[in-house]
Amino acid sequence: MGEPNGENKRESHYEMKLWLQIIIAMIAGMIVGVIMRLTGLDAKLLLPLGTVFLELVRMLVVLLIFASMTLGVTGVHDPKKLGRLGSKTLFFYFCTTIISIFVGIAFATYFEPGVGFSEEMANTPITITEPQSFSEIFVSIVPSNPFAALVSGNALQIIVFSIFLGVAINMSGEKGRPVKEAIESLADVMFQLTGIVMKFAPVGVFGIMAWVTGTLGIESLLKLAKFVLIYYVACILFVGIIFFGILRFIARLDPMKFMKGMWSAIVVAFSTGSSSASLPVSMKCIQENLGVSQNITGFVLPLGSTINMNGTALFQGMAAIFVAQVYDIHLDFYSVLIIVITATLSAVGTAGIPGQGFIMLSVVLTSVGLPYEGLFMLAAVDRLRDMIGTVLNVMGDAVVAVTLAKQEGELDELCYNQGIPELEGSEV
Repeated sequence: MGEPNGENKRESHYEMKLWLQIIIAMIAGMIVGVIMRLTGLDAKLLLPLGTVFLELVRMLVVLLIFASMTLGVTGVHDPKKLGRLGSKTLFFYFCTTIISIFVGIAFATYFEPGVGFSEEMANTPITITEPQSFSEIFVSIVPSNPFAALVSGNALQIIVFSIFLGVAINMSGEKGRPVKEAIESLADVMFQLTGIVMKFAPVGVFGIMAWVTGTLGIESLLKLAKFVLIYYVACILFVGIIFFGILRFIARLDPMKFMKGMWSAIVVAFSTGSSSASLPVSMKCIQENLGVSQNITGFVLPLGSTINMNGTALFQGMAAIFVAQVYDIHLDFYSVLIIVITATLSAVGTAGIPGQGFIMLSVVLTSVGLPYEGLFMLAAVDRLRDMIGTVLNVMGDAVVAVTLAKQEGELDELCYNQGIPELEGSEV
């Protein structure tokens, strides 16, 4: 009996070491890059380490989008169960996602973290396709051949096909179950593959940071730090204005009581960087600490962990503008519109596991012709970014659950206002 427990502890310790390895690799890459710059060595020698990691990430995108998006749609299929609750849930999720994307775009546009990042990169010749009109965008996202979309990696067409496929599976009832189970199996395999690929993150981050520091200099690192700092500020303001505003003015509840009740889930989200790993703790916090009914909790939270990623959406909007600034690329209205549409859909299709927001960013960048290499810089600091982003994801689901419970008369306000100090230590 004692052996499995020890095994679990070792596994947990290894997982903790993995993200610590990413931080250590980032610091080591910076040091090596500085040394190479001072000694005149070519830092591009280490860039293949980062390039291989990013190609592994790119390898995941097509099947990951297909499986995640299809399952996200099948999770909201039952009209009898959905009804008023489902409509309100989707409405809140859609609104907060759109707002978060615009917040990310606004912060990046105003603070300009990518302007002056590197003269070398700004002068790199980039070929960008001409922006399409709105009608052309609308037509182009519909796949005439879904298999061709999968082969070519056209993310928007894959997303649209996945939505229709998910709806068709739901309408097929029992006959659609084998297809759904097959896609669930595919999703599980892709999540496992993502976990395998992310274990190479320390090596990739080391190579990228060494290249960034050795080629672009310490000034570029300060620009990256500026990006992360701006992102943290944007997330904190989003919580204070949007989430607290919903609780205060729509639900008529005290936001501070909400923070107290959710604190254990927030800690888990920040430390693991995984919305899915935080889900059991979030559900327990919301039911036991905040007094939300099991019915609301069981419907809203699992759905939210699949399709509601406010932190991810904010990051993707902000990152797209950042990359455009780094390469000195002007984005017109239609390009920004495509970013909003793509970021919304890719946030819906993002699985709640570490690194997924970064992986799905490639979809947003390529949708407007921004260089895929823009991921290089952001990969170096993604783990630091993902920690606060996951908190935003988890809190967004919880805010919607509490608000809907209040509106549906399924909130124990006495429990909400008193709260329970903390969960059992084993859960956290």
